[in-house]
Amino acid sequence: MVMEAFRALTSKAIPLDRSDVDTDQIIPAQYMKRVERTGYGQFLFDSLRREPDFVLNDERYEGARILVAGRNFGCGSSREHAPWALEDYGIRVIIAPSFADIFRNNCVNVGIVTVVLDEAVVSELLSRSTQNPESEITVDLETCEIRAGDDRWTFDLDEFHRERLLKGQDQIDLTLRYEDRIAAYESRRAR
Repeated sequence: MVMEAFRALTSKAIPLDRSDVDTDQIIPAQYMKRVERTGYGQFLFDSLRREPDFVLNDERYEGARILVAGRNFGCGSSREHAPWALEDYGIRVIIAPSFADIFRNNCVNVGIVTVVLDEAVVSELLSRSTQNPESEITVDLETCEIRAGDDRWTFDLDEFHRERLLKGQDQIDLTLRYEDRIAAYESRRAR
């Protein structure tokens, strides 16, 4: 899969008002037998979807590309399948007060922007999306700004990760920047 460059996105937001959502909740282990990176979106939050009032069961959020969640999102095991499932479902941005570090890095590797905002701001965004499912949030990676209605908030993102997301560079793209050096090394090594 080619990683898509990210500049800005305006979308409805899925309000997942839960903290400590772990990677097993995001994509249960029984679905991790596939060898390809696609096809996991249908299993996203599978166990939680069995709850009739779970937010992904609400068709008003269909097509939303932003997920707003509670603190410590993506905790638990370091499975890459969790970001793969989110990406395959269509999520391009996750906003939360905090993320598990490995999960956050895995998100960058597939092109998902993870935005850390103050817990009060996240609560406000959760409330807006719950009260008005059609309301939209804009995430602008070029200016590192979130806009919702007349409100604006800035966020920080590691500059290396920000540049990778803006350019749509996955780990293979980063390696290919050194293709000439790799070829020269391999040539010397072969002799």
